[in-house]
Amino acid sequence: MTGLVLSEVRDGVAVLTLNRPEKLNALNYALIDRLLAILDAIEVDGSIRAVILTGAGERAFSAGGDIHEFSASVALGPDAALRDFVMRGQRLTARLEAFRKPVIAAVNGLAFGGGCEITEAVPLAIASERASFAKPEIVLAMPPTFGGTQRLPRLAGRKRALELLLTGEAFSPQRALELGLVNQVVPHDDLMPAALELAQRILRHSQLAVASILTAVTRGINQSIAEGLMVEAEQFARMAPTADLREGLDAWIARREPSYSGSWTRTAAGE
Repeated sequence: MTGLVLSEVRDGVAVLTLNRPEKLNALNYALIDRLLAILDAIEVDGSIRAVILTGAGERAFSAGGDIHEFSASVALGPDAALRDFVMRGQRLTARLEAFRKPVIAAVNGLAFGGGCEITEAVPLAIASERASFAKPEIVLAMPPTFGGTQRLPRLAGRKRALELLLTGEAFSPQRALELGLVNQVVPHDDLMPAALELAQRILRHSQLAVASILTAVTRGINQSIAEGLMVEAEQFARMAPTADLREGLDAWIARREPSYSGSWTRTAAGE
């Protein structure tokens, strides 16, 4: 296997594998850049409708940022460290969070630091029973930098998140489930089948509706309820003239399975 990120398409689902198993899939700069480039290509590829992100090897999803590389950036001064490490990592997690196709993390092992922050950012996550999570940045005398101080409290609540952030202690997949960090915990051998099955449960619906829901939740979740409702209404207004909505309504009335075009092309008035 070669390449920092392996890519395989299965029935409309892109399976992306972080591929530095000898480094516990640590997120070096080249890997982050490659993953961002692949996401850019997937976004405009109409044949790919969902993404599963996992890690190579038996030990790790991702153990976080590449500390040796980051340490070299710190030695160059705060401007270099912010530019090379912090902003790059935040671009990745923000991209995953706002992606208009569903992204499912299949957490197959260690998800520490940046690996945990990826799990926080993606819309959906399934963990192997062998997975382990941690926010260990405090051990290095630093706060998380890929969004962990912001997303984890929003998922888990302020006090529970702070316990994890301030101790750096590892926690189990069952604890991650309780905190809302993952959707399911499954036996290790069932991880990829469970992730693919979840993707297919989503893919049977209109991809336009899926994109609208992802956008409404991502844009609205940190706004007031009134502002969030405006985002929701905007997304409905965008869907209202599409053939997919017309097809969904007609199929429901006729008690048949819908067949969606996935096109934003508007229907003619009255159709």
